Amino acid sequence: MRPKKVILCVDDSEQELSVLKFMLATNGYRVLAASNGQEAIAVFATAPQIDLVLADSCMPQMSGGQLVERLKRMRGYVPMILLGDAQAASGELHVADAVLVRKNCSTLELLERIKMMSARKRGPRKGAQRFMPVNELAAAS
Repeated sequence: MRPKKVILCVDDSEQELSVLKFMLATNGYRVLAASNGQEAIAVFATAPQIDLVLADSCMPQMSGGQLVERLKRMRGYVPMILLGDAQAASGELHVADAVLVRKNCSTLELLERIKMMSARKRGPRKGAQRFMPVNELAAAS
């Protein structure tokens, strides 16, 4: 059995966080939750197995964009998705790997994006050569 992908969900709305946790858990993901940016940073720092971060773009004290910026400095290879309204998300497009507008994004689309982004390969595939051997390089030129 393959290990479950771990997703860190960050949302200041308890109701939205519950919906996200339920949706992800019923689709086979392991969910870590945080209700604000500081809590998310603490969870992210202590859980190296996180495969993806899903954060609300509009939160008090620390916006989703600010949170993603800090988390990217810690581990830039972890894919991060911001969820929000069109106005808030447009200014933070450059920070996250994806920005999804809640009104325009169905649950199916969100799950597909999460599946695609959490499955990203990190580094070269196993068994793949990164460099061409010197004798092959000489023969090629």
